[in-house]
Amino acid sequence: MPPTRAEAAYQRSAAAFRNPMLDLLHGRYAPFVVAVLSVVFTPDRPAVAVADAHAEIGEALEELRSTDAADRHLPSGTAREICRYWVRVGWLAPQIEGDVETYRLTAHAVGALEIAGRAGGGRARVSRSRVRTLLEAVDRLARDSATDPEHRIALLHEERDALDAEIARLEADEAEPVEDEQLLEEAENVLHLGRELPADFARVAESITAMQRDVVAELRRDVRPTGDVLREYLERGRHVMQSTPEGRAFQGALRLIGDPDQIERLATHLQSVLTQPFSRLLDTAQRSDLDAIGRHVEQGVQKVLTAQRRASQVITAQVRTHDPVRDRQIDDLLRSVMSGMQTLMQHGGATERVDPVHTFAVADTGHLRQTLHDLRPVAEPAPLTEADEVEFTDDDSRAWGGPHYPELERYVATLGDRFDLAAAFAGADEDTRRPVDLLGLLEIAHRNGMSEGAEVSIAEARRPDGTSRRFAFGAVTARTTKEPEDD
Repeated sequence: MPPTRAEAAYQRSAAAFRNPMLDLLHGRYAPFVVAVLSVVFTPDRPAVAVADAHAEIGEALEELRSTDAADRHLPSGTAREICRYWVRVGWLAPQIEGDVETYRLTAHAVGALEIAGRAGGGRARVSRSRVRTLLEAVDRLARDSATDPEHRIALLHEERDALDAEIARLEADEAEPVEDEQLLEEAENVLHLGRELPADFARVAESITAMQRDVVAELRRDVRPTGDVLREYLERGRHVMQSTPEGRAFQGALRLIGDPDQIERLATHLQSVLTQPFSRLLDTAQRSDLDAIGRHVEQGVQKVLTAQRRASQVITAQVRTHDPVRDRQIDDLLRSVMSGMQTLMQHGGATERVDPVHTFAVADTGHLRQTLHDLRPVAEPAPLTEADEVEFTDDDSRAWGGPHYPELERYVATLGDRFDLAAAFAGADEDTRRPVDLLGLLEIAHRNGMSEGAEVSIAEARRPDGTSRRFAFGAVTARTTKEPEDD
């Protein structure tokens, strides 16, 4: 049976109140949490060192506890314990920046502070500026989603005609000045839109960080070959921004706010607005918030890009050190430890003694050399004997040896002043027509002086086992004796 409308609405509401942002605003100590977080974390100070945050929150606690107030609800415990609880429920995010551990507000905490700020001091009213923003957004959506080119052209013509009419009124000095009340409404609308930006940027950064944790967890469970893992996860590390819906939306916005000229133009316009006469109607907080919109945009972009860079570095480092065998061994070891602990808790008594492991077992490597002997030989080796003195016990081993240089040199001396290498090799004795003898003959020709031609020569060599090989090379003409060197 499907739930009734009331039951469905209640389930949606209960799920919404489980959100950390509404949980912060709904809690018993919500005024204290909002007050402390808004004092410690400011737009110009988005990250606070852990030690500094504990000290400042501790001072705020002591100050509030020293004054008696019947309606004041303050948490118990130290500042460190309170911050740990805030981290656990998702209001603070610890990070390492350089060598310092810092706290940052999560997107849930930023959104809660914005809601509390608007409810406490801002005016939410239906104004001409807010309605015009809505209408312009709807017009832009209708124009961009239109598939009929003629319809889009007609909408653009209407927009251009309206701009031409406004220009004509200004040129004819017929435009009426805008009233200060209307300008104030537009400024409040800008402030309303600007207050939502920090939480949006924080949500993008947190979605990238959450994706990074999911990728690392998947990588540790991945048992595929290392090569496949490297290719896939390094690709995900390079395209980390496209891995989340928030990241893809931010990339579209970055085309507008990532341009330095656009940021400079935004800051210039805000400064110009603050110098106009109507700005006197803004209170000090509104003027400060309006002036800080440009800085909030820059800080938000930097925060997202830092999260993207950190996620890419973490994923890349995890992939490069990924070892499925080692990870499985560690998992098995941890599971065995947990299983042993469960067995001990079930069967062991409260006073049972467990001997701790003070040191790990050491592998027995035997005796290692402690000093190095002189690596130089005790005596020089005996000189090599001459080739003529070598006695071969097996003619077959000599036949498979290197070139027969003495026989080849005697044969070359009978070939006249110059000879063709291929023809000379073909006329040599059967014992000196092996493939290695062809190389030896080429070496002798190179030593005495040779020249290469454009034609191709082919020589057929025969191995000692009777098989033959054919070699093709550029025609070589060589001298029988070494050419004398010039003085």
